[in-house]
Amino acid sequence: MTLWAWGYNGVVSGSTAKAGAGKHQGTPGGGSPPGPFSAIAIDGPGAAGKTTVGRALAVHLGYRFLDTGLMYRAVTWLALQQGVSLEDTEALAALARSLDFLVTTPTEAEEEVVLVEGRPVLRDWLRSLEVEERVSEVSALAGVREALVAKQRALAQEGRVVMVGRDIGTNVLPDAPLKVYLDASPEERARRRYLERRGRGEEADPGEARRELERRDRLDKGRQVAPLRIAEDAKVVLTDGLSVEEVTELLLKLAWAHQADS
Repeated sequence: MTLWAWGYNGVVSGSTAKAGAGKHQGTPGGGSPPGPFSAIAIDGPGAAGKTTVGRALAVHLGYRFLDTGLMYRAVTWLALQQGVSLEDTEALAALARSLDFLVTTPTEAEEEVVLVEGRPVLRDWLRSLEVEERVSEVSALAGVREALVAKQRALAQEGRVVMVGRDIGTNVLPDAPLKVYLDASPEERARRRYLERRGRGEEADPGEARRELERRDRLDKGRQVAPLRIAEDAKVVLTDGLSVEEVTELLLKLAWAHQADS
């Protein structure tokens, strides 16, 4: 089976991907890496592997990496830190407009550093349960999204970036030359979220992890502004049964195939 033998909707499953995984690094036949792309857009629901795979892809290509979800988490976290009511839509939009958010470029030796208002912020703070419980409602606000999408597009104009989120290919960068939608079964996503919480030393329950993801999915897919959906021209990759390395290699092969067809 060939790695990019798409079905009618461009879906690749774990079993298909494994058929060609591990034979070479980066490109079919061991050729030169693809690119440069102006931007690679990766979307998908929570715990589908977007951030981990997107970062690995950016490192491999020497691109910058932006997890846009951290920007919405940063606004939520700042609001909680500063006592801004999450019911005050105007104050939250103003906070998003003034947000000073920077990330360093990740390398093989270290992950990117997130800077909020000029100081390093631990990702664990931005992914805390307190933020997790409120970020969906903050990210659904039109004023917040408008402000942060403008910042995301400005960064993308500089080129050579892997950007991950829930509306990159459909809203932020609808003209991105390569769009990928990562997904996994509800059971696999819940397992990953449970292990993620355990890894941070938090109390975790598999059932609660699944309910949390189901709640977030409903909010993300049901919001009026830029809901989570699959872009018509996106390649859908199901990551069940695949390692980070296998998914990263698959995306590299997709990039190579896209370049060859362009």
